[in-house]
Amino acid sequence: MWMICKKEWQQFFSTITGYIAIILFLILNGLYLFVFAETNVLDFGYANLNSFFAIAPWLFLFLVPTVTMRSIAEEVKIGTFEILRTLPLTPMQIVCGKFFGAILITVAALLPTVVYPICLQQLSSVGGIDVGATIGSYIGLLLLGIAYTAIGIFTSSLTQNTIVAFLVGAFICLLMYIGFDAISKLPFVPGGLAYYIELIGINFHYKSISKGVLDVKDVVYFAALSVTFLWLTRNKLMDNSAR
Repeated sequence: MWMICKKEWQQFFSTITGYIAIILFLILNGLYLFVFAETNVLDFGYANLNSFFAIAPWLFLFLVPTVTMRSIAEEVKIGTFEILRTLPLTPMQIVCGKFFGAILITVAALLPTVVYPICLQQLSSVGGIDVGATIGSYIGLLLLGIAYTAIGIFTSSLTQNTIVAFLVGAFICLLMYIGFDAISKLPFVPGGLAYYIELIGINFHYKSISKGVLDVKDVVYFAALSVTFLWLTRNKLMDNSAR
């Protein structure tokens, strides 16, 4: 499984697309946090990273599907997936290898952003940043990236076209992130039911963790969501192998 994880890492960084995706992610975050007028933290008068943690999930909608779109689709297209099937690995081990490889790439993209709270802490004259909320928000982003990765791996198993895998992956991630929030706010949805519909969406749990409170229910939600899509991917691979 580690071999597949390592291959996923090398495959992503073997083309300029991988570097461009991460560089754009970091540049857009930097611009949003330090340059754009309405979100520039330097003009707020107090140190916080709310604007960063508000925009990062949206940028993840493009970054993570870019990371995962080739995971299985490209393997099937060029025929190397048949080689993977000959290895003494179960379909779930193959899926997990690609899953953890993609997570490592996502973490590598997120890691340079740690310089943001460090900079704000140094620039702040009084108090500094809320360390608890910042750590909680980073944990939320990591869990969000894990969930998006599981979804992206699944959509990559549905097609041999990497562009289609990217678009479908981004759409499902978007639907899971704000789709249920939007449905819960429809005028004909009863208030009691609206709450439970909102609970299904990612944004509800991400906002909860971002407050600095790590609730077991939110962690279980992200874990269950990720396992569900990995299980669907495993079943898809088994169906393809049976044909």
